[in-house]
Amino acid sequence: MQKFNLSKRMSAVADLVPRGVSVCDIGCDHGFVAIYLVQKRICPKVIAMDINRGPLSRAREHIEGAGLSSYIETRLSDGMEKLNTGEAECIIAAGMGGRLIVKILEDYPEKRNSLRYMVLQPQSEPGSVRKYLRENGLMIRKEDMVLEDGKFYPMMLAEGKASGAESTIYGSTEKMGDKMRFSGRKQKDSGMEAAYLESLEDEFGPCLIGDKHPVLAQYLDWWERQQNRILKEVSAYPERRTQVEEEIRRIRDVRGLVCGGSAYAEPENSIGTDKVCTGSTYAELE
Repeated sequence: MQKFNLSKRMSAVADLVPRGVSVCDIGCDHGFVAIYLVQKRICPKVIAMDINRGPLSRAREHIEGAGLSSYIETRLSDGMEKLNTGEAECIIAAGMGGRLIVKILEDYPEKRNSLRYMVLQPQSEPGSVRKYLRENGLMIRKEDMVLEDGKFYPMMLAEGKASGAESTIYGSTEKMGDKMRFSGRKQKDSGMEAAYLESLEDEFGPCLIGDKHPVLAQYLDWWERQQNRILKEVSAYPERRTQVEEEIRRIRDVRGLVCGGSAYAEPENSIGTDKVCTGSTYAELE
C-alpha cells in the first residue's frame, strides 16, 4: 500500500479530526489528508471534494495507488454543493482564506447544521471564522497552531449543531454546561470588558489563549515586531498610527493572559519597542 507524508500543517489538521467519524474534505487538493485519515484508521469513510478537475484527478490517482477507492470517494464540487445533508459527520476546510470558509458554511445552512464537527484551517483572517462560529452558536472545542517554513498556521475543531452542544462554551478542557466559558473566567481574572476580551478571542483564538499555546506565544512576539516596524513607517499619519498602537496594545493584553501576568514585563517605553514576554517559555523571533 502506497503511503504519503503530510506536511506539518496538514498533519496537525488531520490530528484534529475526531476518531470514527465520516469526513468530507472540501478542497482536498491531491487527496493526501483523506488517504492519511483512512490509512491511520482515524476515519472509516472520506468524501474528497475539490472545485478544480486537475487536483481532483490527481487525488483520484493517489487514492487508487493507495488501494483505498472503496473507502474514499471523489467528487467535483464547489464548497458543500455536492455533499448530501447528513452524509458526513465532519468537514475539513483547510488551506483557504477565512472569508471563503465562512462563505462555504453560509451557503448551505441545512448541511452545516447536520454536521457534528468542522475542522477549519484558514490561511488568512482566522478572526472572521471564529467570529462567525461564535455568532452562530458553534463551539470551538480545540485549537492548534504550527510554525512551518516561517509561517504561522492556526486551526480549530468546532462542534456543529448535530453534536448535541447546548451552549457556546469555549475551552478545550471544559465539558458542556459545567463551567463559564473561557472569556467569562478571564474577564473576572483580568478585569477586561467582556466585549473586548471576546474580540481578543476572535482574533487570537480562545483555546490557544486558554491553553497557553507555545506557538501562539511565538506568534505574538513576531506580530508585535511587525507592528513596531509599521509604527516607525506611519509616524506622520496619526490615524494609522493610532490603529497600529491599538493592535500592539491588544497583542500585549493577550500576552498578559498567556503569561498569566507574572511572566510579562511591560516595556519601559510602551509603544514602539521590540521587547516582549520575558522568561524562557517564549522565544524571540528575528
